[in-house]
Amino acid sequence: MRLRVTWGFVAASGLALMIAACGESSGTPGPSPLTPPSTPPGAVNTLTITIANNVATPKDIIVPIGSQVTFINNDNRSHEMESNPHPEHTDCPPLAQVGFLSPGQTRSSGNLNTARICGYHDHNLAEVAGLQGSITIR
Repeated sequence: MRLRVTWGFVAASGLALMIAACGESSGTPGPSPLTPPSTPPGAVNTLTITIANNVATPKDIIVPIGSQVTFINNDNRSHEMESNPHPEHTDCPPLAQVGFLSPGQTRSSGNLNTARICGYHDHNLAEVAGLQGSITIR
């Protein structure tokens, strides 16, 4: 009787170890939605991006979770600010609320509620580096 109990205990312990080992991942996990990748060097804490002479300033910003970012168009031409990637604009849906800005117009994003980095660009001038940047939400 004692021998059966011992072997039963050993078998149950071995099974528990195998289940625990199978639950572990051997690959390198990607960043979780709550921990964004590293912030671009030179990023500043602000809630406003100003556009003038085909340049968005500051290019890279850091904002707290739940905030909105305001884009101010001080340029003499219209801009259509959208989330990356171009042309889908799916990485950061709250940026879609900025959209088309006439000269002199100001518009804000929706609430940025998820910790991450959102790239942005001008939809009509997607290749213009001066109109590309990032918003780090943390």
